[in-house]
Amino acid sequence: MLQIRDLVQVYPGPVTALQGIRLDVGEGLFGLLGPNGAGKSTLMKILAGLLEPTSGSVLLDDDDIVKEPAKVWSRLGYLPQDFGFYPHLDGAAMLEHLLVLKGVRPKQGMKAYAAELLERVNLTAAAKRKVGGYSGGMRQRLGIAQALAGDPRLIIVDEPTAGLDPEERLRFYDLLAELAQGRIVLLSTHIVEDVAVLCPRLAVIRKGRLVAVTTPAEAREKLRDGMFEGFVDPARLDELKRTRRVTQSMLVEGRRRVRLFEPGGAAPEGFERVPATLEDAYLVLQRGEELGERLAAVRTMEGA
Repeated sequence: MLQIRDLVQVYPGPVTALQGIRLDVGEGLFGLLGPNGAGKSTLMKILAGLLEPTSGSVLLDDDDIVKEPAKVWSRLGYLPQDFGFYPHLDGAAMLEHLLVLKGVRPKQGMKAYAAELLERVNLTAAAKRKVGGYSGGMRQRLGIAQALAGDPRLIIVDEPTAGLDPEERLRFYDLLAELAQGRIVLLSTHIVEDVAVLCPRLAVIRKGRLVAVTTPAEAREKLRDGMFEGFVDPARLDELKRTRRVTQSMLVEGRRRVRLFEPGGAAPEGFERVPATLEDAYLVLQRGEELGERLAAVRTMEGA
């Protein structure tokens, strides 16, 4: 169990990046969903023992990460948002170098262990190819291979699918789901689809605060019968945004289509009721609307 209690991070300025984060994360995939600048990466660095918070505590199976960060490093797999590789090295050599830096000393030898990890992430055929020629998905799988080294208890992946094409993203989904068996896997992302596909539980973060801890099904249920969609004359769009809770505005075949939330369930003229999505709930939460109060029954240790 990963237990986060009253975590605060204040940078010089002062800038408060985290404001009392309180969260329990058990085994399996857990999503941390929020926009860039919400505090996700700051939280990931603290959990990885790379940044000391201003206040608060983090326990991994009763070990205090804040007081003794070295205790988590041997049980941690970390794939940060920006992971650097040496493009002139082949995949096997790059992975072996990373394992040495992590202090991994496999009994079967470094080359055999690297080959085993590459096979697990389906990179055996590309082991002797230069990393500079890898696709985005292949580089991410190589990053996961190093994160897997040492059979970690906790795996943290920060924006892992950003920049991947749809086919590579689906492969990465399968890999992450496999890794979550018997481990805590924390997925930090601003991509709602990643969480909707992978995570049975999630937290939504906004401006350094958790505004909801829920499940995809529960989040959708809170909006049930309140989501509407319709085509709108562009000249009406500004007025509609002022008077209604617009969640999305998009072009569909050259026409402006709008999704909006009406808590009372009354369909505006020209709109039809549609099923709510996790993205709808996320967007409403990020806008700080009153729905946030309906979704923000944050489950803490005391209230769960």
